[in-house]
Order: sequence, then structure tokens, then C-alpha cells
Amino acid sequence: MQKQSGVSFLVVILQAMKNIRNFCIIAHIDHGKSTLADRLLQMTNTISVRDFQDQALDNMDLERERGITIKSHAIQMEYEQDGENYILNLIDTPGHVDFSYEVSRSIAACEGALLIVDATQGIEAQTISNLYLALEHDLTIIPVLNKMDLDSAMPEEVADQIIDLIGCDLEEIIPASGKTGFGVDKILEAIVAKVPPPTGNPDAPLQALIFDSVYNSFRGVIAYFRIFNGKISQGDLVKFMATKKEYDADEVGVLKMRQVPKKTIYAGDVGYIISGIKDAREVKVGDTITHITGGTTQPIQGFENVKPMVFAGIYPVENDDFEELRNAMEKLQLNDASLTFEPESSAALGFGFRCGFLGMLHMEIVQERLEREFEMTVITTVPNVSYWAHTKKGEKLIVNNPSDLPGPNVLDFIEEPYIKAQIITKSEYIGTIMSLCMDKRGQIKNQVYLSTDRVELTFEMPLSEIVFDFYDRLKTISRGYASFDYYPIGYRESDLVKLDILLNGDQVDALSALIHRANSYEFGKKICEKLRKLIPRQQYDIAIQAGIGAKIIARETVKALRKDVTAKCYGGDITRKRKLLEKQKKGKKRMRQIGNVEVPQSAFMAVLKLDD
Repeated sequence: MQKQSGVSFLVVILQAMKNIRNFCIIAHIDHGKSTLADRLLQMTNTISVRDFQDQALDNMDLERERGITIKSHAIQMEYEQDGENYILNLIDTPGHVDFSYEVSRSIAACEGALLIVDATQGIEAQTISNLYLALEHDLTIIPVLNKMDLDSAMPEEVADQIIDLIGCDLEEIIPASGKTGFGVDKILEAIVAKVPPPTGNPDAPLQALIFDSVYNSFRGVIAYFRIFNGKISQGDLVKFMATKKEYDADEVGVLKMRQVPKKTIYAGDVGYIISGIKDAREVKVGDTITHITGGTTQPIQGFENVKPMVFAGIYPVENDDFEELRNAMEKLQLNDASLTFEPESSAALGFGFRCGFLGMLHMEIVQERLEREFEMTVITTVPNVSYWAHTKKGEKLIVNNPSDLPGPNVLDFIEEPYIKAQIITKSEYIGTIMSLCMDKRGQIKNQVYLSTDRVELTFEMPLSEIVFDFYDRLKTISRGYASFDYYPIGYRESDLVKLDILLNGDQVDALSALIHRANSYEFGKKICEKLRKLIPRQQYDIAIQAGIGAKIIARETVKALRKDVTAKCYGGDITRKRKLLEKQKKGKKRMRQIGNVEVPQSAFMAVLKLDD
């Protein structure tokens, strides 16, 4: 009898799994993803009128202001169709390239994806890269043409682009408007009809994929996961396979507008687990959760540690604020596990941290959050990337900071990271974009016309060349029409040199840079000219020099403020004037030996805008 009831319970679970739909939304920035998600929440009565606000899933002020999703979110919706009740799990994803690893894990937790394309702008670079990720995971794609209510919409032209891209029929593309709610009912019907229900065995050993985590100051780290096999109950002893950490599942549940605790959740479900974890580094996106006893030995494929791509030093403006900055960074890391940092010191800036970021936007967001959430005003040094230095003894050393580079007597060669860049633009801007990429040591690999006036350019170029001002210049020369996306393709040998900046013979380590030998003279000349304008004048001359090793390649001088010491000499012998001038000369020489040159904060960021 016991066995009979166990079988019937399994049948109930399998029946419930047939009515679950797990899907995500993929789109370029500003194509209306968050607005359309708002309409889905309203249409399924997941959010009440009283609680509703625009970008309901974006809970940071910064996300609302910039109109971008920084953290991915998950939410469960209940939907009724033809007398059947369905559970729709929407796993929202960030659209920006800097958060592409989060996107890939969110996609791995789904069976379907809404491909949202702005009817006024057409297909953009990040749409394509996220679509490729979805196709790699065999997701069912539902194309949606958004912003149909705008007068500038071009439905026929953009529909042709979608058909060329994914090979669907015109009838399969759903016209919609996130703003007015037009077409949202058709999207819900398509999700139920086309997205396959999850597969999995509720009786098998537990296998659950962590696709996100958030930090709660009262309850610790909360991990969001999708169960592929087995079930998880409150009080179970679980293990995170990549970190090999073991925990007690204090609370499990599903994600609606608020967390809803459940006794047990089963295969196919998306949920959360709270187990009193205080250190965000113990929960890694892409890790597999299983039971300590009777758990699986096979982790879900695809886990990798998040690798920082861009490094920069962050220093407090006042040296006394170092401990406060450390506390702020630790709290920020609990919320953003992809931020890495370690203490470092600089002769020019004192004590601070060497931080690793996923990209330039990520760095900007961290800086802004430090100022807003923790009221920390910081100085950020020139961003750079990590290199591999190969010594003559055959050792391979990672170099995150130019000052870590081994000396020329030890160094054999340096490898730098390369990326594959995809740029989608109007055909009239091809020439200027090509010359920009060539200036940045890029090599064109492919050129594909998506329509008569839209072209996709593929380049291979060093990551260090896009760290400075590449994106701003791309937007300027294309009048905002070009969209840009990239992904790393490995390391290649390059002729790089360490460029030092010296003020009165003293090296300013925070302004050092690793740069390609061909660009070093021009870069050194520009930075010296820029610093001459920014460093305030003193009572003595300040020599600004750019050097490679012992060789000086550029020099500028900040002229001294002149005091007329001979003004009081009316007539008389010339030797009196000479005596006063000699005395002044000696004083200036002594002053230069003991005087400190104050480098203003603007000088450290000026390097990023050398072409202004």
C-alpha cells in the first residue's frame, strides 16, 4: 500500500511538471525587456496595482536611472489557460556584455527564451551574442517585435532581419508593445504552447544549478537555483559541489514578488535556499547543489569561476579612510560576487585596493555604488588588463599591475588578452569604424550585410585597446548607431613596453602603463602634454617625463611662478641684481629637492580621455 501511494505521488509530481514553463528574456540594452516583464507580471496578477512601479524587477536606484539591468532576477507567475493552471518561471537576465556569464547561467536554467527586438532600432550586437548562447543550450526561441506603438517603428524591415537571423516564419513573430500592453496575451499563449516543460526525475539524486545569489544583511547569502533532478526539502543537509562546502537548508521556497517558503520543491522548479552563508565567495554562479548523503556525483556542466577582465586601483581621497573603504568593498562584494580586490599601496596615492572588474561598465557601476551606498569618494587609477609575462627561465607570471612586470634582464616575452569584437552599424559608417579599429590594432575578420544598410563587422583586437575610450569614440563616430559586443579568445604574444611617468625624476607608479611599443611615443607625448595643463604651478620648474626603462621619450615642463626679486633695486650696480638672482636660483634649487608635487585627482582620469 505504501509503495502504491509513493507511485501515485510521483505521478502527481510528473503531472505538475508538465505545467511548468521556465523561460528567460534576451535583448539588447534599451529594447524594452524590463518594461515587457512588468506587463507580464501585471497580466498574470503577480504584482498588485498598489505595489507596482516601473522596472519592477530592477530593485536598485542605479538600474532605474540608467535603464539597465545590473543583477539578474527570477520570478514565478501563475497563469490560467483553457482551464489549466500553469507556473511560468521568468529568469530575467542583464543585457550588457560585462555580465555575460550571469546571462549564460540563467539561459542554462531555462527551456525557452523570448527574443525581444526593438521595432525602431532592429537587431543589435548583444541581441545576437545572447541569441547564440540560447541556441547553444537548445532553447526554444519566441521572437517578439517590441515598441510597435511608436511612430518610428519599422515592422516589415525588422521582421525581415529576425527571419534572416533565426530562420522563422513571419507568422511566428509576435508584434507587441511593453508600454501599452499590446500583444502580451499572445506572448503568454506562445510560452505555454511552444516552450517545452522541464524534464527530470523527482526520484533521482538531487542536481540543482545555482544561477544567481543575493545578500541579505539578516539572513546571509540567498542562492537562486533550478532543480534538474531530485527534490530538496527544508532541513536537508546539502553540499555545493564546486566549493565543497556543506550546509543545512534552513529554508527553501519559490520566488514571487517576495520569497514564499515551501516544505519541498521538486525537479523542474526554480527556487531559493537560505542556509546562513555569510561569505559571498562560498556561493558561485554555475555551481551544483546536491545532498550530502545519496547525492549525485555528476555536477551540471558549464561551471567556471568568473574571471576579471579589467583591473584598476581604487584609493580613498583621504588616507585615513582606508579602513572605511575596506568595509565598503567587503559589503559590496557580498552583493556582487564578481568583484575581486586585494590591498596594494602606491607611492603617489598611499594605501588602497587593486580591483578586478568584468568590464568598463562594471567598473563604473562599482565606483558609483561606492559613492552612493557608502558615501566613499575614491580615486580610480588608469584601468588595465592582466598579462602573462614569460621569463627566460621558462616561468609564466600573471601581471595585473605594470609595477609587477619583471625587469628586462629576466623578461623573455609578454602575452596580452585578445577579444573578438562584433560591431553592428549603418553601412555609411563602415569606413570610420574600420579606421578606429585599425588604430586600436584590430584586424578585420568578417563583414556581413544583415540588410541593405546594416552591416555586422567582426574584428580581433587586444582587450587593452578597448579599455580606454574605444566605446565612447565608437558611439561618437557612428552618431550613436553602432552597437558593440565582445568576448575573449585567449592570449597572444605582443611587443609591449612599460611606460613610466616621472615628475622631477620621481616615478608616479599610479600613472604607469603597459603599452605597445609602436604607440608608446605618441601616448607618452600626449600624457605629458595633458599633465602639464593639469598640474598646478609651483615656485620652481616641474619636469614631466615619459620614459621606457632608462630612456626618456617625451618631456614637458610646468614653468615656475616668477617672483621679481630685483624690483626693489632702483639703479645702482648690476652686481647687486646678480647677487639677488643667484640667491633666488639657489633657493629654487633647494625647494625642488625637498618640495612635493601635488598631482590632482583629475590627472589620473585624464589618461582615459587623451583625445579630448
